[in-house]
Amino acid sequence: MIVFGIVPDEKWLWRYYAMAQMVAGWSKDPSTKVGAVVVGQDPRHISFGYNGFPPGVADTAERLKDRETKYKFIQHAERNVLDNATFTLQGATLVTTMFPCHDCAKSIVSKGISVVVSPPPLDREPWLSSSAVTRAIFKEVGIKLIEIGADCHMRST
Repeated sequence: MIVFGIVPDEKWLWRYYAMAQMVAGWSKDPSTKVGAVVVGQDPRHISFGYNGFPPGVADTAERLKDRETKYKFIQHAERNVLDNATFTLQGATLVTTMFPCHDCAKSIVSKGISVVVSPPPLDREPWLSSSAVTRAIFKEVGIKLIEIGADCHMRST
């Protein structure tokens, strides 16, 4: 079971979501730009990540335009933000601009994240199947999931 940290109030969650949206713009992916912010239990501890190639791997236009190649090289924003954090993530809050896939969910659990804030998953495959696994993983370990709706409201599960 995850040890729960302090959940930031809604005003701060919106601020972190706005930061994640800004960070998404740093991605060189021509089709999908995703940003993520992780905030430690000490709110001065903040890390950023976006979807992109790992450091040292050339993100050439040819690789980015070829979907098959791009998907083999790219790292999701959620994984990047977890890798970039230089503080303990136990009890932290992760805010992302896209619903985490089931592979990222496993890393989120492993790092001890307590709260995940994201928009709902895309309403088509493969995102629907992956999001069902993500939800099951989060529920089993007790991660609080807060979804930001298109109506600008937050819903907890």
